[in-house]
Amino acid sequence: MAGLSAHLRELWRRVSRLDLFAIAVLLIGLVAALAEPARRTGGTLSFLKFLAILAAIYLIFRLIGYWRARLLWSLRNRLIVAYLFIAVVPVLLLLTLAILAGQLLYSQLGAYLFYEDLQRRVSALDDSARHIASVYSTLPKSIGESASEDILKAQAGQVRGQELPGLVLDLHGERDLLRRLAPVPGAYFSGVVQSGAQLSLLSIHEAHGPRGDAVIRLEVPVTPDLLEKVAPALGSVHLSLMDRCIGCEPREVLYTDSNGRYRLLARISARARALRPATSWFDATIQGYSKLEVEYIGPDGRVKPGHPAFVVFSARISDLNHRLFSSLGDFSNLYVELFALVAVVFLLIELAALIIGIVLTRRITKAVAELYRATQYVQAGDLTHRVRIERHDQLGVLGESFNLMTSSVSNLIEEQKRRQRLENEITIAREVQTQLFPRDLPAVAGVELEATCRAARVVSGDYYDFIPLGPTQLALAIADISGKGISAALLMASLQAALRSQVLAPGAAEQSTAELVSRLNLHLVRNTGDDRFATFFYAVYDSATRRLRYTNAGHLPSFLVSDGKSRRLTTGGMVLGVVEDYRYEQGTIEVAPGSLLVGYSDGLVEPENVYGEEFGIQRLEEVTLRLRSASPVAVAETLMAAVDEWAGTPEQFDDMTVIVARLF
Repeated sequence: MAGLSAHLRELWRRVSRLDLFAIAVLLIGLVAALAEPARRTGGTLSFLKFLAILAAIYLIFRLIGYWRARLLWSLRNRLIVAYLFIAVVPVLLLLTLAILAGQLLYSQLGAYLFYEDLQRRVSALDDSARHIASVYSTLPKSIGESASEDILKAQAGQVRGQELPGLVLDLHGERDLLRRLAPVPGAYFSGVVQSGAQLSLLSIHEAHGPRGDAVIRLEVPVTPDLLEKVAPALGSVHLSLMDRCIGCEPREVLYTDSNGRYRLLARISARARALRPATSWFDATIQGYSKLEVEYIGPDGRVKPGHPAFVVFSARISDLNHRLFSSLGDFSNLYVELFALVAVVFLLIELAALIIGIVLTRRITKAVAELYRATQYVQAGDLTHRVRIERHDQLGVLGESFNLMTSSVSNLIEEQKRRQRLENEITIAREVQTQLFPRDLPAVAGVELEATCRAARVVSGDYYDFIPLGPTQLALAIADISGKGISAALLMASLQAALRSQVLAPGAAEQSTAELVSRLNLHLVRNTGDDRFATFFYAVYDSATRRLRYTNAGHLPSFLVSDGKSRRLTTGGMVLGVVEDYRYEQGTIEVAPGSLLVGYSDGLVEPENVYGEEFGIQRLEEVTLRLRSASPVAVAETLMAAVDEWAGTPEQFDDMTVIVARLF
């Protein structure tokens, strides 16, 4: 914002009185344009708008001059702009012209293919009509009417089928229609005719013979079936029929010529035609249209020549190229590919020339620009900036002197930033850790709880949780996340969120612990990397039924102390986050009154004494058995103290977590 304000103040200082006058005229012209009715022309308001346009042009040139002075202040920018106008802009203009020319060429080629294929069918229809008329002139008078029609229809059958679907033969055509279409006596007609919303290929010939005169009419309606076979090199084809309108609304008018205005009457579309997939990235889609002039037969029977009909089509460049170079045979693709290769080579040469020009420009001005920017950084109080030394000339030696001058101060600033980043990470880690563990131990009838977690570093990789499921039900969880630091804390947060979303769902108190652990395993597999996993122990205790259900997913076995014995809880399966469809098992235990449940992490059993012996699970059970009548708080504190005494050193190598639950 400060930089923008400085630019605005500098721009305001450059504003002259003439500029202020032009701004005022522009504002007055805008007000006049808003106040003047849309259809009103002439008058004072129009003159004000004209002055506003002149003022806008003047202000645009003034702004261009201002920004040009700022842009061309740098020597590098001057050289780059000069090179762009000399080399790049002409190439871009030529490339744009080539693209537009190619679009026009291929569009016209597609229109020609459609028109030529349609005229070929009209010619085939005309040849058939001529042949039928010739056969009619040779039929003797003695042949019956029915037999002669069968002979002529058999001749027409030669052009039926794929080329002219829906062909209709009429041996008793209207002579008046022929006279309207071909007013010259003895003439014939072949072409495209529109009658209402129907478009047809029509050929009418007059035949003379021993049986008298007849009018032979062959007609093929232009239907979607016919359009699907016309110009197979094209993709989708849509034929729009127009209707001349008088007094219609302007929004209905789609086309206007010297004969009047026209609106859309009907549209015929090929149903099964579609563009095939592109053969390459430059095999673009061409959209084109063509105007057909047809003979229009009005409701009163009058014929109006030159009636418009429009064809809209799409095509692939590769299909049009194949049709365009079909005379070359197998070499058609070779010529197209050779042309594309040459075009790509030319483009690469131009890009290389542009890159070389920019590189040369940067080498000429880079040293000066680097030193100038360095002085700006120092002026702003930033001493961490360094001048890049690429050549050991006089400017390079000057840059080295600048770097040595600011080296000591910048090192101190960098050290300060590193300490600040470390403190921020510690703060984030502590916040994550605080959110992971329960703040208050829940109060559930028949259960007395205590939990302790002592991190080896700032962030603990262990996790425990207590979740009440009802007045007499409590869920207990303890986990050990792979890895350390913030990444482990984030995975702990994900595990806690997934666990609580599953446990707090309706009906979660009755679901199997194995099913819940399976869902957590699926969550970790799909949302963590292959090198991340977690050991997990989950149990649900119901003080009303005195039943403990649990699943151990690869965690060190928790144990239940009752009647002077310790029972390890091992039923479950492997660690979470490794195998997606792994099935876990649920263990169930009937709990005696006053039993003690202890869960722990590997930090309590892996510490070694001076002889390299681990504390171990057995010693942990022995200490717990001696304290089986003590409170959970005393048990947790004593276990921690026993491990510290065994290790004999204040240094802690792993996270230490223990949960103790007295089950009444």
